[in-house]
Amino acid sequence: MCVRFAFRYAKNQTEAEDIAQDALLRAWRKRGTLRDVRARAAWLATIVRHEALRELKRKRPLPSDLIEVIHGREDDRVLATVERADLYAALERLNERDRQLVRLRYDEDMTQEAIAHRLGIPLGTVKVRLHRVRAKLRRSLAAA
Repeated sequence: MCVRFAFRYAKNQTEAEDIAQDALLRAWRKRGTLRDVRARAAWLATIVRHEALRELKRKRPLPSDLIEVIHGREDDRVLATVERADLYAALERLNERDRQLVRLRYDEDMTQEAIAHRLGIPLGTVKVRLHRVRAKLRRSLAAA
């Protein structure tokens, strides 16, 4: 009975069960306050309603918090777009050889060994060139 009554206030079955459990615990602790045994159902329904309202009050975010979350998401998307545009611009400023190296490593997700094999150059050369390209990109992004 408690779960069915709590479900009127809850958004899902799990929340209704939590409300009903809290209400039954409170009813057990306060069982000495029940004056009329015949009104037990109404007394328990009142406790369930109060527990449901307590639960709603605990979980309800302030409207200002929601505004901050919504605007924060928007700000994050704008920043990510700007950062991505800066990265693409920095990649365009690289010479073709460096761009090919970055494309193989990050777009095709190749290992350094596989890149060396595909380009027919020593592994050490791939490592040094990748290190230098990443440093160029860092400098370029820091300047932007």
